[in-house]
This record gives sequence, structure tokens and C-alpha cells, in this order.
Amino acid sequence: MPVTHSLRTMLSDSLERIRDINQRYTTPRIRMTGAVRLALLSLRVYLLLLVGLLAFKFYTILVH
Repeated sequence: MPVTHSLRTMLSDSLERIRDINQRYTTPRIRMTGAVRLALLSLRVYLLLLVGLLAFKFYTILVH
């Protein structure tokens, strides 16, 4: 069996597992209050800000 076939099979199996997990959790099982949604939104914004700062720092190190 060629290596490419093994890799392709492994990747397709992994993608199928991910699709199954995503399908299982499409609808949340718990209710979220407005405060929880706001907290999660603020955490998401904070994470994006940190990733942006990291990318900016990486860019400035490369340019300098």
C-alpha cells in the first residue's frame, strides 16, 4: 500500500470523526444567559486581539 493512500485514508477518517462530532453538537444542550453570551463574546474578542498582537509582533521582528 503506498504511503499517499495511507495518509489519505488517515485524513479522511479524521475528517469523518470531526464531522460526526460537529453534527452531534450542532444544537447546544444547555441554555446560556445574556451574561454568559457576553462573557464568551468578550473572550473571543480578547483572543482575536492577542492573536493579532502576536502576528503584529512577528511581522515587526521580520521587517526589522
